[in-house]
Amino acid sequence: MKILIGGATGLVGSTMLKVLEEYPWARTVENIIPVASERSRGRLIEFRGEALEVITMEEALDQKPDAALFSAGSAFSIEWAPRLAKMGIPVVDNSSAWRMDPSVPLIIPEINPHHLKTHHRIVANPNCSTIQMLMALKPLHDAYGLEEVVVSTYQAVTGTGYKAVRQLMSERAGNPPSEMAYAYTIDLNLIPQVDVFLDNGFTREEMKMRNETRKIMDLPELRVAATCVRVPVMGGHSESVCAHFHHFPNVEECRDLLRRMPGVVILDNPLEGLYPMPIQASGRNEVFVGRLRQDLDNPYRLHMWVVSDNLRKGAAWNAVQILQLLAARGILS
Repeated sequence: MKILIGGATGLVGSTMLKVLEEYPWARTVENIIPVASERSRGRLIEFRGEALEVITMEEALDQKPDAALFSAGSAFSIEWAPRLAKMGIPVVDNSSAWRMDPSVPLIIPEINPHHLKTHHRIVANPNCSTIQMLMALKPLHDAYGLEEVVVSTYQAVTGTGYKAVRQLMSERAGNPPSEMAYAYTIDLNLIPQVDVFLDNGFTREEMKMRNETRKIMDLPELRVAATCVRVPVMGGHSESVCAHFHHFPNVEECRDLLRRMPGVVILDNPLEGLYPMPIQASGRNEVFVGRLRQDLDNPYRLHMWVVSDNLRKGAAWNAVQILQLLAARGILS
C-alpha cells in the first residue's frame, strides 16, 4: 500500500509515522507520501530508516496514493478530503471538519465499527478526549445503561502542538517564549479553557465531547457535561469521569468488564499507590483506567480516572486502526 500522510511534520503526523513503523499490520504499507505546507516542502523526515522528502498535495496526487491519513487542520481537510474521496481514495481525517457530518462515520474501532460502510471514503477520527472516555464507558454502558456523564479533563500541551510544547519548555527554563500558544503562562499553572468559548458558556472542546459521544454511542439524548482544562503536562490527557447509569453498577464487576475491553488497562489499587498517570501512558496505545468507586450519595453513579496518550490512542493509533478496518472491509486494497 501507498499511504499519504497529510501534516507529516506535525506532532500527530510524526506519531502516525511511528505507529506505522511499529504496528505489524502496517508492514503492508510499502510507501509513505509525506505531505505538509509549502514552507515545509523539501524537508526530510525518516521512515524505517529511509529519508523521505516532504512534498505538497498536488505533487502527492501524482503518486496515486491508496489511502490518506490527515492531521493538518480543518481547512486542509475541507479542501482536500472531498477531492481524494471523489478519486476513490479513502481519507481518515483527524481534524474536526467532518466529525459531525451525518454522512461521515465517526469511528473508534473497538466501539462502533458497524458505522463504517463500504461506500464511505471520508472517515472521521474523534477528539482525543472523547476517544479515551468512551473506551472506558462503552463496556459499562452495555452492562448498565448510561444515562449521564460529567467529565473534567486535564489536557496536555501536546494536544495544541509544537508551539505549545515550546512555550511550556521555554517557561520552565526561565526564558520568555518568542511565541505564545496560550494567552497565559502554562508552566506552574492551569488554564480552564481548551479551544474558544461559545455563547452557551462552554468551549468548543467541551461541546465536541458532548456531541461526538452522542454520535459514536448512538445516544442522541445522552446528557454530557464537560469542563476541559489545559495543564502543564507534556503528553497524556487525564479525565475525572462521573457516570450515571440506569442499573446499579457493581464496582468489582465494572473492573472485570474493563479488563475484558480491548485496548483498556486497569490500574486500580489506590491503597498501594496504583492508579493511572500520564507518565505511564506516554508512548502507549492503551487507555488506562483506575480509581473506580461508587458515589457516596447515589449508588447509580460511578467515578473513575481515565488516562491515555493523546497523540497515540487519542489520534495516530486510532487513525491507523481505522485504516486497518478499511482494509478489512475491502474499502482499501
